[in-house]
Amino acid sequence: MDAFRPALLLMIASTVAFCQASPPAGMENPWDIAPVMKEIAAHNSRLTSALEKIDARAWVEKGAPETYAEQLQSTKVQTSAIASQAQALAAKPEQLALSIEVLFRMQSVETMLASVEAGIRKYDSPAAAQALASLAAEGGANRSRFQTYIVSLAADRERALVVMDKEAQRCRGILSPTAPAATAKTGKKR
Repeated sequence: MDAFRPALLLMIASTVAFCQASPPAGMENPWDIAPVMKEIAAHNSRLTSALEKIDARAWVEKGAPETYAEQLQSTKVQTSAIASQAQALAAKPEQLALSIEVLFRMQSVETMLASVEAGIRKYDSPAAAQALASLAAEGGANRSRFQTYIVSLAADRERALVVMDKEAQRCRGILSPTAPAATAKTGKKR
């Protein structure tokens, strides 16, 4: 039975390599999505810079709720984190957990930016709010492409796990001896 283990490991490794060799139809290659991640990082750096120029304390002095200042600060932190995490993903775009984290952060920033824009519009200037909205919208195409990539990556990982599980079950069946037939115990002596 030990003689079969190297063969089993080789079969599983080749199955995994086959599943990872080329992406399924419709899924982008990691080297194609890496520039998108770099642009997402650059875009969020630009957003962070734009957010740094906003003075929410002046809004609070004009009667704005403190929540605007908190949301602005949170948005700055999130855009900065997206920039650094997207840069890391550009180097290794196959990292599903980090990709999902970046996507969740991006969605959170999108929601918070709407609130920050409302604060700018009400307590600063409509033109400044429009400029921030325009800057935020610049990343829309890359955001959509990244989201599609993540869905495809997750589906690919699921398919690979199913293939590995089936192969492992098949190999287990080959390596394990068949179980002896169960005998009924009736307690009667013959």
